[in-house]
Amino acid sequence: MLSQKTIDIVKSTAPVIAAAGPAVTQHFYQRMFSHNPELKDIFNMSHQQGPDKNTPSSQQKALFNAVCAYANNIDNLAVLLPAVEKIAQKHTSFLITADQYQIVGSHLLATIDELLAPGQEVLDAWAEAYGVLATIFINREEEIYQESNNKVGGWRGMREFIVTKKQRDSELITSFTFTPADGGQVADYKPGQYLGIYINADELEHQEIRQYSLSSAPNSTNYRISVKREAQGTVSNYLHNNVNVGDKVKLVAPAGDFFLDVKPQTPVTLISAGVGLTPMLAMLETLTQHQAAVNWLHATENGQQHAYKDHVKALANHHQHITALTWYNAPTATDRPAEDYDYQGLIELNNIATQIADPTMHFYCCGPIGFMQFIANQLISLGVTSDRIHYECFGPHKVL
Repeated sequence: MLSQKTIDIVKSTAPVIAAAGPAVTQHFYQRMFSHNPELKDIFNMSHQQGPDKNTPSSQQKALFNAVCAYANNIDNLAVLLPAVEKIAQKHTSFLITADQYQIVGSHLLATIDELLAPGQEVLDAWAEAYGVLATIFINREEEIYQESNNKVGGWRGMREFIVTKKQRDSELITSFTFTPADGGQVADYKPGQYLGIYINADELEHQEIRQYSLSSAPNSTNYRISVKREAQGTVSNYLHNNVNVGDKVKLVAPAGDFFLDVKPQTPVTLISAGVGLTPMLAMLETLTQHQAAVNWLHATENGQQHAYKDHVKALANHHQHITALTWYNAPTATDRPAEDYDYQGLIELNNIATQIADPTMHFYCCGPIGFMQFIANQLISLGVTSDRIHYECFGPHKVL
């Protein structure tokens, strides 16, 4: 427990940190990577790059927001538990250790001292506050590690898998199926969760760690991810270009706080854009035996970029409770209305308002942040309460 003195000091100095802006976390990351360059093999260095050297990156902004939220809620940590869970889940896919929390803490305190020079009493208070938060994370992450290890087919740390299938699903998306090299089972997961993959290659400057949503329902035998080739994507391009059937990769057990969690009688709508369909596929396959209505709403540019079109159509045709609708933003000359897609342009939920009007329906959304904000605003305007809207951001988390 934190002392009241520490709480008072941290809350009183929080505005000073806030006024300094993301420059605090920008300095922190620069300092940490300078003193502990080995951490470049853990952090996604592409998330450290802002649009220019003077503009904080998305990761730096995310950490700054987290620091401010902690300081402002230090006397009511319960409100931070959802954020703690999200971060703890992600940390386990990076195999974060207790020792690394000590490194981070030392650089955070040094950053506050170097930029703001608040005095030893303030530094001691922030050190105590950081220690409490670090302990919360360390304990929760240890629980997740043990839960993963204790599952049938589970493990802790990295495990070697073999690529047993590589399938091109659209001009941008390719799927990879991984089977354990040891011949054992794989642990089940909650549809919507992601898999951690570790890439070490001579042509890459650092070890690269990424998380990709599992794109099929659990089957105890293998895992599948579906990866979009990003123009500047270090790992996505490496996977597309260099990883083939028969190759070995190292994976970390599934994790993540975004997953399907509904009762059998609860209607569900899955809304995605582009590669955001990946966690939705795992959910859709799981919902084939669902007792309530299921809507699949997907937006993509055109037929060339429409992954898993035939698969989703087959699921909808074979299961009467599933309805699948597709929007093409810019159909090509060969794309057929009512056959390849249902609507042109952006998803306009007013057009299907009666189909999603059930007051008990839950909505799961994944895609670019702008798309999810666009969808969330429409849902709210239709009277959907925030507790029925669930979403996943690829990269640093943002609030819709």
